[in-house]
Amino acid sequence: MAIESNIESISGAQSTSNISVSTNWLTDNADLLVQYGVNFLAALCILLVGSISVKFIHKGVVNLLQTKRVDAAVVQFSGSVIRYALLVMVFIAALNTMGVEMAAVIAVLASASLAIGLALKGSLSNFASGVLIVIFRPFKSKDFIEVGNVSGTVQAIEIFHTVLTTGDNKMVAIPNRLVMSQPIVNFSKHKIRRINFEIGVSYDADLQKTKQVLARVLKSEERILSLPAPTIGVLALANSSINIAVRPWVKSEEYWKVYYDTLQAIKEELDKEGIQIPLPQMNIHIK
Repeated sequence: MAIESNIESISGAQSTSNISVSTNWLTDNADLLVQYGVNFLAALCILLVGSISVKFIHKGVVNLLQTKRVDAAVVQFSGSVIRYALLVMVFIAALNTMGVEMAAVIAVLASASLAIGLALKGSLSNFASGVLIVIFRPFKSKDFIEVGNVSGTVQAIEIFHTVLTTGDNKMVAIPNRLVMSQPIVNFSKHKIRRINFEIGVSYDADLQKTKQVLARVLKSEERILSLPAPTIGVLALANSSINIAVRPWVKSEEYWKVYYDTLQAIKEELDKEGIQIPLPQMNIHIK
């Protein structure tokens, strides 16, 4: 019983000692804890207010650029860059408020940048290419372009991708570095375009009459421009037909409508005049 009493006395003394040490530590470091608490709350306030401010600044910049009638693709790219740059600044300000040494943060960021740069080499290349696209403007929003084997209407130039909508309404995101490394065909750059028809007629056809019929078809189509004047001429003496080049000019936005209607009209008029469009054929002479 005496031993148990001694053990309980010792345990009670240790517990009392631990509580006393904890109380002393809290008392001695009360100011430090209050300071860290205040800094933590201030950092949270900076993150909250900063995030809201970034949202309003981003919206204001976008509205300003839209008021100045800047291309929508450039507006979206610039807005994204500004937004992420401001968020990084807010985060750094919050760390600084918590007492984190900026020199140490910068050193860590510098060390991490190399590793991140190597890991995200393609992404950084896409970002740099996006900047070049915005600067040199080979195309703008709503232009119909062809990049490599993909063609479509430009919907947006994002930080890492250029987004197209194809003719059958599919979305295609092309990495910006691929856009800048391949030939870009912009079908919307100029206000007018030339349609290239190649009409094959029989070797028995009267070429003068054929050219008159083709000229009449072009003249009857009001959407075909008179200037530049259409071109009609013999293009090739092919294996089974005489190919005639028909080159009318139209407004870029009316290209396909005029293409389909004019091609149909040419076929119908040639049939009316008895001018044959031959099928591919081969004559074999046996001796």
